[in-house]
Amino acid sequence: MEITVQWIRTSWTKESRGGEGASRRNAAPIGFALPSAETTTSAHVIRMHERDGFEPYDAQEDRRAVDVQLREADERLRVFPRVQPLFALPPRPRRPPAVRLAPGQWVRWQLNYRFSSALGIRGWSYWLDTFNIAYGPVNADVFLSTPTVLIDEQGPLR
Repeated sequence: MEITVQWIRTSWTKESRGGEGASRRNAAPIGFALPSAETTTSAHVIRMHERDGFEPYDAQEDRRAVDVQLREADERLRVFPRVQPLFALPPRPRRPPAVRLAPGQWVRWQLNYRFSSALGIRGWSYWLDTFNIAYGPVNADVFLSTPTVLIDEQGPLR
């Protein structure tokens, strides 16, 4: 069965925590149309960063490079993002269970992080990972629609 993976990482600093910067950041898309060159072993990866005004840059990467466990069993796809790295905040002592998708379903799973620089010299940086994962054949606009399952695992970043 086909598995389609889209991984969006939005990165920012304290400059975009409030005001105009936060407005631009919050307006960044959480789903994109798929490129025509999608293959069964690649993922559509999009990066948006504060320094570029949250302009999206996309690429195709090996699906194994995406921090999500994907397992097919009993005609379902089990989806569970890994939380990386261990030194990031917020702590996640109790995570939601993995999602099991039937053919024709898709999940949007969001996780956020806060990091301090080495020795705290440069202040905090933040990122939001959005994983859009579909099971079965899809059209190019699938991730522009409402997901079958939405998991919002965003925690307080302060």
